[in-house]
Amino acid sequence: METIDVASVARGDDRNRTYMLDSTDLTVDADLHRLTGWAGAKAHIDVMRTTGGRPNDAAGTLQGVNNIEVASHYLRLFEAWVEQRLGARTTVRTGVYDLNSEFYVNGSAGLLISPSFGAGSELAASGPNGPSIYPSTALTVRVEHRFGQIAYARAAILNGSAGCLGDPHGVDFSFRDGILAIAELGVERPGFKLAGGYWRYSKRHDDYTAVDADGMPLRRLDHGGYAIAELQVLGGEGKRSLTAFGRAGMSGGSTTPFQGGWQAGFLIERLVAGRPDSQFSFGMSRGTTTPGYRTMLLEEGARPSRAETTFELTYSDRLAKWLTVQPDVQLVTDRGGVEKTRGVIVGTLRLTIAF
Repeated sequence: METIDVASVARGDDRNRTYMLDSTDLTVDADLHRLTGWAGAKAHIDVMRTTGGRPNDAAGTLQGVNNIEVASHYLRLFEAWVEQRLGARTTVRTGVYDLNSEFYVNGSAGLLISPSFGAGSELAASGPNGPSIYPSTALTVRVEHRFGQIAYARAAILNGSAGCLGDPHGVDFSFRDGILAIAELGVERPGFKLAGGYWRYSKRHDDYTAVDADGMPLRRLDHGGYAIAELQVLGGEGKRSLTAFGRAGMSGGSTTPFQGGWQAGFLIERLVAGRPDSQFSFGMSRGTTTPGYRTMLLEEGARPSRAETTFELTYSDRLAKWLTVQPDVQLVTDRGGVEKTRGVIVGTLRLTIAF
């Protein structure tokens, strides 16, 4: 699959500049029982290549404006894991793994382009180089157990330093930055999900702003929790449907600019009669800044805001078996965590090509 974005910052310091971004994924899923006789096992591989510009350089936001934008471009082995089934209800995955594929995720928010609707910003900005999420993953062991038809418990231990094959330093086998542990409990069925999670690093990281008497950053343990929910309030399978989602997260608030935040919105599927793949979504995201970050802005002469807020509208439709077109618009207020900063509007046209 290939995703091509044409993004324009309509207001901001770099007005009317257009950026092109591209992300190509080649994924392979294998039933190892059928292929090799390895009972209860399957494998997943995702090779990813990214190119293109960085529209957030012009937008100047804390949370970002495009979920395929990356700081550097490489051919990466994004995911490569094996899953083993243990009995009827338990599975174990091991390998390099995208944390946000199963943790801290609202499926009904997946159409939105702002990165803040992926993993919450207070988690996404954590760790020495980010947790194991797009675009760099980490060595992981994940365990999941199902209780009956709808309840689940899921936990993972991940390398505290993200890095996969293709990154400049490759996969980190030393675990010198410790581990990130995360757990999530929830209930889910079609059209409904309610879950909560907690995450914590094993090693201390530099405080984002505070220093000791010698000017060295203080060291803090980074941790946080979150709650997520979604509910289909109208319609059903094969009909026009409306699903609402909401979630909130909180962290220790010392090693990143984010104390926490929340996101809410809705997804309408089959919006247009006769267009089964037509979808419309609205989302609002608010990333709350930390006291330390606001103090830093004050010292720089800026007037800090308690949060940066994003509003997003998007529509998607499949025009051919191989082509999906998605226009999108975002408005970001108090960008950069600075109060009454001129808002930025970002328009994006996303083309998704299946091959």
